Amino acid sequence: MNEAARHIIDEALKLKLAERAEVAAELLASLDGEPEADIEEAWAEEIERRIERIRSGMAKGRPWSEVRDDLERRRG
Repeated sequence: MNEAARHIIDEALKLKLAERAEVAAELLASLDGEPEADIEEAWAEEIERRIERIRSGMAKGRPWSEVRDDLERRRG
């Protein structure tokens, strides 16, 4: 790691936890490159469809504790 990168990390580590999480998320997102507009639009539409299904009562969620227990049972 070069000196500039080491300095950035040292400074970032001085931030509060939430701020460090934001920085980390931005850095990770930057590794993916620029988002493709059509993919972003498709995801936004899918999210809207899922929200509408929940609001209309067509789909129902489950508590995380139930989902987690089911997953643990499947693993054995």
